[in-house]
Amino acid sequence: MNKRIIASLIVLCLIYACGTTTKITASWANKEAFATKKYKSVFIAAITSNVPAKTVIEDELAFQMQERSIKPTKSHDVFPGTFTKDNKPSKETLLKGIKDSGSEAILTVTLRDEETESRYVPGTTNYAMYSPLGYGYYGNFYGYYNSVYGFGYDPGYYTTDKVYYLETNIYDASSEELIWSAQSKTYNPTDIDNFTKGYTEAIIGKLQDDGILAK
Repeated sequence: MNKRIIASLIVLCLIYACGTTTKITASWANKEAFATKKYKSVFIAAITSNVPAKTVIEDELAFQMQERSIKPTKSHDVFPGTFTKDNKPSKETLLKGIKDSGSEAILTVTLRDEETESRYVPGTTNYAMYSPLGYGYYGNFYGYYNSVYGFGYDPGYYTTDKVYYLETNIYDASSEELIWSAQSKTYNPTDIDNFTKGYTEAIIGKLQDDGILAK
């Protein structure tokens, strides 16, 4: 297999691997809160008017919490069809629902922003390890000309990424005080299931890194 084909395959693999990823861009934790209290139950609320997305995200987070012996309560089970801009429960109704569920903590997920980003995908020529004498075809003009002729017709290109910025917060249910917060950035989700898998893995991983969830 010649070098151009190998280079093309590497580029395609990198593009595919970067197709959908979630990265934690920042986080904060009140270490004292978690040191003095072990939270064994959580109320999960994805704050969005997209009911299907809300359901999938809450279900996956609930599954992950249950796997770690934390009792989850999903907001769509307690307040079906609510948490939208024009149709949301009052503060009293909301807090009563959380209290009645027996939840000790509240986990919220919110879409803070979305945008598109352009990035350049280089062609098959790889200058990352530039060493002309390492390739025999650099030794004479025609050898070089014959080897790289096709590169001029295989240029790089620009592609557009869809980027979503989310904020995930955890509050103490009794005091309503913020005890953990993280911002994340998700690239190119192909569908809600694909997005939820990457997002949940990133959030659970960060909670473990911060010592809030056991690994």
